[in-house]
Amino acid sequence: MEATSKTTLTLLGAVAPVTWGTTYAVTTELLPPDRPMTAAALRAVPAGLILLLVAPEWPRQWDRIMVLSLLNIGAFFPLLFVAAYRLPGGLAAVVGAAQPFIVAVAAWSFFRERTPVRQLLWALVAVLGVAMTLAPGTQAVDPVGILAATAGTASMALGVTLTRAWGPTSGLTGLGSTAWQLLMGGLMILPLIPLFDDGQLVLSARAVLGYAWLSIVGGALAYALWFHAARSLPAASTSLLGPLSPVTAALLGWLLLGETLTLQQTVGFVLALAAAVLGQRRSGQPVRRRRRRHSSPTSTLTAGGQ
Repeated sequence: MEATSKTTLTLLGAVAPVTWGTTYAVTTELLPPDRPMTAAALRAVPAGLILLLVAPEWPRQWDRIMVLSLLNIGAFFPLLFVAAYRLPGGLAAVVGAAQPFIVAVAAWSFFRERTPVRQLLWALVAVLGVAMTLAPGTQAVDPVGILAATAGTASMALGVTLTRAWGPTSGLTGLGSTAWQLLMGGLMILPLIPLFDDGQLVLSARAVLGYAWLSIVGGALAYALWFHAARSLPAASTSLLGPLSPVTAALLGWLLLGETLTLQQTVGFVLALAAAVLGQRRSGQPVRRRRRRHSSPTSTLTAGGQ
């Protein structure tokens, strides 16, 4: 992969976590309370339909698209919004920053692919940096929120790994695959709404604006760019862009709430950003122990957040 091409893909991929960093602020400030499954479904289904209008395709095989829909959307979105409703954005972000480690384990377990040690070290730096952005003594710990954030991180990490490994899924283009994942994943969420949502659904102007932002910008646009990058960049590199999401979330929190930035938090931001940027540089190709049937011979990655 040429350096210019990788840089462009990395920048495009970075748009997604930066956009997802707005999820916490939008959820708490604009959306009706106690409606996590409604938020998850309304983020996914309209976005999928929008992308299908742009790329009207039909899968030839459904097994892989269903698996990716579940991991990247159907399971991840509900867990994401449960965590967003129950945890401060920064605390949920610390859990999400562990995604590169889960990706590394999944890549080795499924495909015998080693993640370079230097990328694992940058992932560790990212976790440390995100943790340092938390204001001491202000973060409440909700066990359900922590469990949801952890499970959501694992689901998305596995989804990123499989997206990368399977490449073009069921004969779909990248945009078509993203559209079907959003649509099918969103439909999986619909039955959960009456089971888990107990707040009143009030579609005020603020709520409509929030849902529209999450669906069009945080859904259709962000996921189209994310999966495009995930199919063309190493999984570890893609997951190392994740710290951009908590950095954005915390910055918005300070801007919206007028909070001040401490020295510790400033250092944390620098570390997290450095890990996201420098972690993209690779000294060599990962070692593969066995050949993958669905790999593209012309790319290092044949290809899931927030």
